Amino acid sequence: MNFIKHQDNGKTNGNTKLKVASLIYGCGGMDLGIQGDFNFLNKHFGALPFEVVYAVDNDAYATKIYNNNFSHKCELKDVRDIVPSEVPDHDILLGGFPCQSFSISAQNPPRLGFKDDRGKLFFEMVNVLKEKKPRFFIGENVKGLLSANKGKAFPMIVKEFEKAGYYIHHKLLNASEFGVPQKRERVFIVGFRDFEDYFNFRFPQPSTLNGSKIKLKQVIDKKANKDEKWFFSQRAVDGMLRVREKMNKGRVQDLNQPCNTISSHLAKVSLNGTDPVLMVDERYRRLTPREASSIQSFPESFNLDIVSENRQYKAIGNAVPPVLMWHVANALTNNLLTDKQQEINETKLELSEL
Repeated sequence: MNFIKHQDNGKTNGNTKLKVASLIYGCGGMDLGIQGDFNFLNKHFGALPFEVVYAVDNDAYATKIYNNNFSHKCELKDVRDIVPSEVPDHDILLGGFPCQSFSISAQNPPRLGFKDDRGKLFFEMVNVLKEKKPRFFIGENVKGLLSANKGKAFPMIVKEFEKAGYYIHHKLLNASEFGVPQKRERVFIVGFRDFEDYFNFRFPQPSTLNGSKIKLKQVIDKKANKDEKWFFSQRAVDGMLRVREKMNKGRVQDLNQPCNTISSHLAKVSLNGTDPVLMVDERYRRLTPREASSIQSFPESFNLDIVSENRQYKAIGNAVPPVLMWHVANALTNNLLTDKQQEINETKLELSEL
């Protein structure tokens, strides 16, 4: 398929891929997903008509991993320092923001504000949208965003995007329903500058239902089962066992099901925490960074070793599963195909009038 770069109307018209600007997304799961052309568990996720031309993140270690895996480079920079007018022209903006950093001021009508500096990240994203006016944007966030501030924050977040000039679709997606070996639920917000794009868009339908979901055992490294460094000490096990029933700890995963959600805390995983652990020959062990990467659906070729294992855990745990993002981005190609069909129809009409 041939797609293209936007002109003034943001519509496709040639062979150049649509340009993507990426904010606040660490080691690159979202960016890998929107570009496509990668393999996961012997399945190829084809190239999509998008190209990342600008990426920025304030985590030096995540940025280092990113720049070790992409030909384009991520700039190490606080998003709050971005000057919207200086962001390169783009067709799609990607972004994320902390969900618990919002405040609601009791005015009439109520207004959305931020509790701390992290809350500014959302407003910086909105400012870029107002200034650059890309055709689309995609935001991803934790499920808790829907209930933040007793459910009051999310409608106001949507309203801010609408005030920036966008029509909004949003949906809670479970990664395990899209070929990811993890029960990760995330909210995707997709914005459209043009009503026609908004009208044509549909979120992707699940590709793996209960009987075909990817099992955790498909991404477990059996070599790690023989390495003592990944096993918990007997002291840690004894401490957990004393409170397991009362505290619901020691969350051993069923290898025949997708994994529970992993987080950036895996570097400090404890049997007294809520992070997933494995049981191997009646012994508890933690996940390796590579296993965590695979649970997130990163390809084996994605290189993590440029930073320490602790930093790998944090970057991977904070990432968007590339396979899930690929499905969302692929759904956008239907809008581009609509453009292409319109172009063909217009050409036929012109020829018929000759």
